[in-house]
Amino acid sequence: MRPIFNQSCLSMIFPLLLLTGCAPMVAVGVGAGAGTGAMVAEDRRTSGIFIEDESIELKGSKRLYEQFGNQAHINVTSFNRIVLLTGEVPTEAMKEEASKLVRSIENVRNVINEITIGEKSSLGSRSNDTFITSKVKSRFLASGKFQINHIKIITEKGVVFLLGVVKRAEADNATEIARSTSGVVKVVKAFEYLD
Repeated sequence: MRPIFNQSCLSMIFPLLLLTGCAPMVAVGVGAGAGTGAMVAEDRRTSGIFIEDESIELKGSKRLYEQFGNQAHINVTSFNRIVLLTGEVPTEAMKEEASKLVRSIENVRNVINEITIGEKSSLGSRSNDTFITSKVKSRFLASGKFQINHIKIITEKGVVFLLGVVKRAEADNATEIARSTSGVVKVVKAFEYLD
């Protein structure tokens, strides 16, 4: 049974989407027709799955914080109901518990646990990761080889994680662009393929 969302529910969710950077993207043309119009980029997920992904991320983050508090730094990223966990925890037991907590959320199809064991990353490291993500996104956009909202980018300690529902050629192009971006240590693909 699919959830039914009323207008007031959507009006509360949309601002959250803007804050997380996952709202549908408007891209302005570059080149010969620059500035002449805008194109709304299409997401390959249905609007229902898009909202489910946002809900999974919020619920996952809440459950993990309730369980571990400030002992851990865990990012929850969902794309097409496949969840990627990144960050740091002090023990292997906490890493396993994080997977169990997120896997128990309704509609989660799979959990990819890339959490590392160790100290929480510093603010400087996280700022650098944000910068790397922005560079990769900019290079995706400049390449013009695919719509950048088909791929979600997460960076943790210089490791770039790529999620999305893509064609193999898009995945190859995205991987090469990310791999050749300065500051990227490694690229981890977590794609679902259309072909």
